[in-house]
Amino acid sequence: MNKPLAICTTLLIESSPQALPLGAACIASAIKNSRETKDKVHVKLEVMTMEDKNFEERLSESIIRQNPKYVLFSVYVWNRFLLESTARNIKEKLPDSILIAGGPEVTANPLSLENFDYRVSGEGEIAVVKLLDFLEQNPDSTNSQLPQGIYSIKTQGNNMPVLLRGEAPQLELLASPYLDGTIDLKKYGGALWELARGCPFKCSYCYESKGENKVRYFPMDRIEKELELFEKEKISQVFVLDPTYNASKKRALELLKIIEKKANGIFFYFEARAEFIDRELAKAFTKIPCALQFGLQSADPEILRHVNRSLNKKLFTKNIAILNEEGVIFGFDLIYGLPKDNLEGFKKSMDFALSLYPNNLETFRLSVLPGTSLFETAHELGLEFLSESPYNVIKSDTFSAENLAKAEQLSHACNIFYNQGRAVPWFNSIVQAFHEKPSSLIENFSKFLGNIGIDSKKLDEEFKPHKDIEKLQLEFLEKEFNKRNRQNLLTAAKNIVMLNGAISRVQDEGKEETISLSYHPDDLASQYATDIQFFAKNCRKFKCNVKIFMTKNGPDWKTTQVK
Repeated sequence: MNKPLAICTTLLIESSPQALPLGAACIASAIKNSRETKDKVHVKLEVMTMEDKNFEERLSESIIRQNPKYVLFSVYVWNRFLLESTARNIKEKLPDSILIAGGPEVTANPLSLENFDYRVSGEGEIAVVKLLDFLEQNPDSTNSQLPQGIYSIKTQGNNMPVLLRGEAPQLELLASPYLDGTIDLKKYGGALWELARGCPFKCSYCYESKGENKVRYFPMDRIEKELELFEKEKISQVFVLDPTYNASKKRALELLKIIEKKANGIFFYFEARAEFIDRELAKAFTKIPCALQFGLQSADPEILRHVNRSLNKKLFTKNIAILNEEGVIFGFDLIYGLPKDNLEGFKKSMDFALSLYPNNLETFRLSVLPGTSLFETAHELGLEFLSESPYNVIKSDTFSAENLAKAEQLSHACNIFYNQGRAVPWFNSIVQAFHEKPSSLIENFSKFLGNIGIDSKKLDEEFKPHKDIEKLQLEFLEKEFNKRNRQNLLTAAKNIVMLNGAISRVQDEGKEETISLSYHPDDLASQYATDIQFFAKNCRKFKCNVKIFMTKNGPDWKTTQVK
């Protein structure tokens, strides 16, 4: 007898090493390996990206063509409405199919979704397996015996059930979607690596504010086997899914040693907490190719208090300095629109963050997600927000809609100038030369883009090649130095930008590049160049052509003087 088909599906934003259907794959793997369902249901993974032509139609058609009994959807903020539409299309063509939705968006508010027969709240591995087992054994039964965390449109009526999360599985009992072949790593070139579930913190804007107040770890033997597979498949990047990787210093150090030993050719991305950084950890991070991201969110402890976070600025600054001293790559996250914050407060947070030399600064508008603690207190805190995805703050009693729009422009300008423009080696040198705050420089760049007819949001989303961004940076800096009558510093500043830009491109692309400079590159790369005024006054010019190339020890150059 043929087993009924269950298709686990989702829509990804794009094709990239970090766009990988891990949630859908975890459910597929659970169905495939659980004793209750492995002999009763055949399971497949069906995924498309929003870059695919006619992706919504094609996803529906592909699923309909296979005539599954069950279709399970992984629903997120960015794909909710598309997947609701896909579910409606499937139901019209396959009225007997059973459609099941899970994922963060469902967990947040399971009763708000339409077109699904069942909704799964919380971790789905146990709940889905129990549901499929129940439906296979009781095809004609009522839903009175549904597993915890399962909600059915057939049982709602006027009686709204108490919302419960599905039973949390024992992580050591879960099969790995990588090791059992559910996810084909060759298709993606990268991996989302789940090391733990849960978070010891309760930030009110996060789904975890209503989750478990503890961290559960996957067993180390599974982690090692997955790591060996990543190395075998020669993937380039791994994004570590542990919101506080260094919550346990002992475990963090143990895993870093394993990575150093078994997968030192892969680049790893970690989320960490700055208050748990020390010299030993910093040194351990330098032993592998990696970058750390810290959720700063705001530099104002009083603002953070409203979202159940804390900040010791002195300790934060001290520990970030350790990372800079050891040469660890790191970045920060900031949120604008937080309760009781305002535009000036956001600018101050940006000033604080950029003064610490992060390799990137990611800025986001606050989303008031259903299912979070913030959602329940939002109106008390003076927040107005979109009632549908992405649930962005529209305005607050301290942050007007107009000022939120200005913050958004700053956010785009920062990403273009600082992140895409690879400005970290020289940004603060320019700020000091102008005697300005970092946010003022970013704000001036935003105005500059507007004056030359460039939409900063559109440019940010297009993600232009670095050379194109550098051209804009140089044009902007020339205007700024001339405006301040500091033309004597302009050549030195432009040379510093050009040399560092070329080095980063050669490092990134592995191709030789030749540039023309007015100063010797050895001088431009020296510590003296961090003070542009001192450099321009004391360094002798050396007009030259510089060929930059890669060696096994990193970028190097050869210089030819031009008479």
